[in-house]
Amino acid sequence: MQKLRKLPLGIQSFEYLRQNDYIYMDKTELIYKLASLGKAYFLSRPRRFGKSLLITTMEAYFLGKKELFKGLSIEHLEKDWLKYPVLKFSLAGGDFTSPKGLYNSLSHVLSNFEETYSLPSKEVSLPERFKDALKNAYKATGLRVIVLVDEYDNSLLKTVDYPEQEQKNREFFKGFFASLKDMDEYLHFVFFTGVTKFSKVSIFSDINQLTDISMDKAYSTICGITQDELEKNFIPEIEALSSEINLSKEECLNKLKQMYDGYKFSANGTNVYNPYSLLCAFNYKEFGSYWFESGTPTFLINKLKNVSYNIKNFTDNVEATALQMHDYRMDNPNPIPLLYQSGYLTIKSYDSEFETYTLSYPNDEVKYAFTESLAPYYLELPEDSTPFDIRVFGQAIKKGNIDEIINWLKGIFAILPYTNDRKTPESRFQDVIYMAFLMEGKYARTEVHSAKGRANCIVETDDYIYIFEFKVDGSVQEALNQIEQKGYAIPFSADKRKLFKIAVNFSTEERNIDAWKVG
Repeated sequence: MQKLRKLPLGIQSFEYLRQNDYIYMDKTELIYKLASLGKAYFLSRPRRFGKSLLITTMEAYFLGKKELFKGLSIEHLEKDWLKYPVLKFSLAGGDFTSPKGLYNSLSHVLSNFEETYSLPSKEVSLPERFKDALKNAYKATGLRVIVLVDEYDNSLLKTVDYPEQEQKNREFFKGFFASLKDMDEYLHFVFFTGVTKFSKVSIFSDINQLTDISMDKAYSTICGITQDELEKNFIPEIEALSSEINLSKEECLNKLKQMYDGYKFSANGTNVYNPYSLLCAFNYKEFGSYWFESGTPTFLINKLKNVSYNIKNFTDNVEATALQMHDYRMDNPNPIPLLYQSGYLTIKSYDSEFETYTLSYPNDEVKYAFTESLAPYYLELPEDSTPFDIRVFGQAIKKGNIDEIINWLKGIFAILPYTNDRKTPESRFQDVIYMAFLMEGKYARTEVHSAKGRANCIVETDDYIYIFEFKVDGSVQEALNQIEQKGYAIPFSADKRKLFKIAVNFSTEERNIDAWKVG
């Protein structure tokens, strides 16, 4: 019987991982390159992408723990293996909504560092104490200090709904870490990680020596798993998953790619898989929305609600400049920077002439889970309403049951509130139609162009083809005539699947579908 391999789900300690024989995806060559070529860096990556594991790997490396790196690339690249003083701030946890929460977290780390290296501690402000710790550690060891800061932005993201405390956290954070600016002679290496890069209101205006490698091609794969890494290092797991769900190895790889690959963090970088979702799929031996289930994107939903952003814009590719993609501010009406930095959109291509990025959902996991999670908030469904259960709609689509499709849509319209002046009945109608067909998850195309015009929506399944034409306060016969006159069905004339031509009319007076007809 083949020995079961240990998947590092939920493990952020490199030392624990290596000591307990867990699978480790070797990124140490890139760590060595960072340490050799520069001094102070910032890396932004979405949550659950291995940032904390990267930080603890750096910590073990700079502490000279050579035994943990046996068999890894850095074992032979590093010759000295010096034991530097390491000051690591992990801000992934903490009660940052309380007045002293951030202060206590930073102070606790400093106290442990002072104790570890037997450093004196004076009754001074925390920033001054930070400076003293760097100077005294250098004097005590003869080596410059390593400063590692994990999830720097957590104290800001956790206080988005507490603006007064968020402002205090931001100012305190800036004042504390601005101390690094004048401490070059005592520092050997500095590394910050976070989900977002707060511009104009953050530490980056004061600590301007940080090199942002978030979109650097050379380090685009430092977090995440590449296709090559997947196929070389996870053969037993791929075979086990394939067997469990009765797919061939090739089909399984295609499904994994469709679900979890597609993240791209530089214009010409290599795509990577979400490591958390990939490991979960191997662990549970089934495909699921694991990354999304691990944390509800409340701050994203609130952001989209507050700025009234049209989620339908994500159907087509979104364009943004590099400056826009880095410009995350609390008051920025454009949510694209936050959606990109937090992993809900990713780079698909880059136009070097116009210096413009094209962004889209990275994969099916994000596209459908995000949309399904967002739908009740976006459509402003009442909390006590019937659930927005897309499965009912999907089953009707698969069975070719037109009556069930229409009844499901009518049921949603029946519970929609119409108190928001920004939403006209017509736009409400369009929103529901968009959400329904996007979330159904099949091969759906909206506004499909033909030589004579464009169909509102075409949906294809294994057995059926649906051509929808929607009218508002119009005629269903007029809609059917348009399908015929514009030749929307001609591309499918040789197709053996059953084809439905469906005309639907929405009444703004009744605020619901009042007529439909199948041609």
